Amino acid sequence: MKKTIATLLFAGAALAAHAGPIESLENFIKTAKSGRADFTQVITAPGRDGQPGKTRTSNGTFEFQRPDRFRFVYKKPFEQTIVADGQTLWLHDIGLNQVTSRKQAQVLGTTPAALIAASPDLATLKREFELVALPDKDGMQWVQATPKVKEGQLTSMKVGFRGNDLAALDILDSFGQRSVLTFNGMQLNAGVSPDAFKFQAPQGADVVRAP
Repeated sequence: MKKTIATLLFAGAALAAHAGPIESLENFIKTAKSGRADFTQVITAPGRDGQPGKTRTSNGTFEFQRPDRFRFVYKKPFEQTIVADGQTLWLHDIGLNQVTSRKQAQVLGTTPAALIAASPDLATLKREFELVALPDKDGMQWVQATPKVKEGQLTSMKVGFRGNDLAALDILDSFGQRSVLTFNGMQLNAGVSPDAFKFQAPQGADVVRAP
């Protein structure tokens, strides 16, 4: 009997230590006020005539600070910078020397960025997305988030966690294109400078203000 009770106690402790994917998502939202990581992004175009789609791989660095601020710096194969400063979303294509700006509130509502940098609590996120816990895969816990309002290009996304650390985003858009971002060396609540989310168009750049 003692052995049976001890086994049950240890089993209960293991279950308590292994939070589910929804709990990992909630912990991330509650505790991650800022962070930085390296990332790799693999975009796969939809295939045709039974053939697999072409893939494109890029990498760079990522920083965020709640609320509503983030910065992606793509280094390879093409240099681009995407900055959300809380009011405006800026995209700087360095090769073209072109900057595009859009009002942030109009484009981030049901996007992966809303999950990373905007959502203040799980209840708010649940109003925008249908959340479903998925089986563990590739050493990660997964949550599928599907927008409740079918607007924009996002069809669904899967969010992967290692513990409370955001590890991957697997995004499917309405054109059948899949984008997988893998984060490496995630440092949560790191000392991210507010200057990282300030953007000034370079002199001579062509600035396009999108509606």
